[in-house]
Amino acid sequence: MISTSVALLVLLSALMHAGWNFAVKASADRFLDYTGLAVAGAAVAAVLLPWLPLPAAASWPWLLTTTFIHLGYYLLLMRAYQHADLSLAYPLMRGSAPVLVALAAPLAGDTLTPGLLLGIALVAAGIALPVGIGIRRGGVSRSALGYGFATGAVIALYTLIDGIGVRLSGHAGAYTLWLFFLNAWLVLGVALWRRGRGAFAHLRRRWLFSLLGSALTMGSYGIVLWAMTVASIPAVAALRETSVIFAAIFGAWLLKERMGGWRIAGAMLVACGAGVIRWG
Repeated sequence: MISTSVALLVLLSALMHAGWNFAVKASADRFLDYTGLAVAGAAVAAVLLPWLPLPAAASWPWLLTTTFIHLGYYLLLMRAYQHADLSLAYPLMRGSAPVLVALAAPLAGDTLTPGLLLGIALVAAGIALPVGIGIRRGGVSRSALGYGFATGAVIALYTLIDGIGVRLSGHAGAYTLWLFFLNAWLVLGVALWRRGRGAFAHLRRRWLFSLLGSALTMGSYGIVLWAMTVASIPAVAALRETSVIFAAIFGAWLLKERMGGWRIAGAMLVACGAGVIRWG
């Protein structure tokens, strides 16, 4: 069971997460715009970090490890959005993650209650339903499936690592800011390797987009990391995946993607699962 205040904050995080994914998917240059989010996040972190304590020493191995895993997530995310619509790619990526997190939850010391398992199952089923229908009808490419599920596995991995790391850190805010600060240099390095000095011109031109987007990325994940210090990691991970509802709405409303009956049914299952997690 998650308290009402924590549940509402995680739902806010889900909305923010879907928002920045929509912005990246709709971008004319997803690769460099995501790089801009990372660099702007690092700039914000650099301003705030001197005012916060260092994370506890026990958390640093987890923090450094997850920095590289988040780079892998970034690269896979870009590939997934090349091969599928937002309303398809996003559920593919997010749907497998809570199930994998739940299976590995004992590693983080969390107990899975019957209610929590039911809620996670409903969320996963709601996310998988429209994807499964699309596969059956031949509307999903192998590339979309491969990149979607691979990204989901990476999401599950960094969720577990960050859940353990933030609990050891003693300060969720400091852990979050250090993660964004360190990860940005890896992302920028890849961008410069692929695009050269032209990357800087793009970042200067899109500075406002980057700053606003970084507020969504940092705020969204910061809420989740804090929530994992006061609630079960699998519960938080599953509840956050209600973001697929927001992503489906953004995809249909703003990107003019089709939202058929199966996607609506899946969204309803996700909502039911979120309710079970809250009260289970």
